[in-house]
Amino acid sequence: MLAAKKALLLDMNSTFMFGEDRFSDSDDYSIYYEQINGRLPATDVNNIIMSAYHYLEARYPDEQYRHNFPSVETAILETFGNTLPPDETIKILDTFAFHELGSIPENYVNILFNLKNYFTLAVVIDIWSDKKAWLDTFKQNGIDALFSAASFSSDHGIVKPSPEPFELVVKQLKFKKEQCLVIGDSVRRDLGGATAAGIDCVLVGGAHDNQALACYTNLIEFSEKLHHNYFNIQT
Repeated sequence: MLAAKKALLLDMNSTFMFGEDRFSDSDDYSIYYEQINGRLPATDVNNIIMSAYHYLEARYPDEQYRHNFPSVETAILETFGNTLPPDETIKILDTFAFHELGSIPENYVNILFNLKNYFTLAVVIDIWSDKKAWLDTFKQNGIDALFSAASFSSDHGIVKPSPEPFELVVKQLKFKKEQCLVIGDSVRRDLGGATAAGIDCVLVGGAHDNQALACYTNLIEFSEKLHHNYFNIQT
């Protein structure tokens, strides 16, 4: 199955990053906001964040916004108006990103390094905030240099399951589609987008679909099977 594959196009959330999207009506977003010296009342902060979140949440699965998905700043403007001082808007955006951002467990960092031994790695990522916090997290975990190409949806406003982010990364890598393999946890977004782009896909995280080449419990299991099969072939 993997003999012809040269590159892995990895999804991020719930594939190698976890604990992301910490948004609920019971969360107090003002805690982090105040830590970065925000000056707005806590009630306003919580209303702004949740209004923007619900605005984006409603549009994320909508095909109408697949190729022009709004930014978090647009969501704030549409739901709260243009009444915030610019410096407070920046702090609201940073607070939103903080709650959207997950973490990468150490064992998954190790898995990424292991996969790099076999494949060229790339990422195809849907995020709503600016990518800076994610790039900083990659650097802090020492994985920033592992990826030879990347698509962050907040850069171009195109979200999965559009095939375009996958095609963009394949073009960056200069591989043929049949040499690439998408790995993700979502049947609709990852498998759907990969299939639309003509790229094979493996599902992880408990997702199952007959169109996937294979389904694994998680990226760790995929890596272990890869390692086992590789050494069986070598011996």
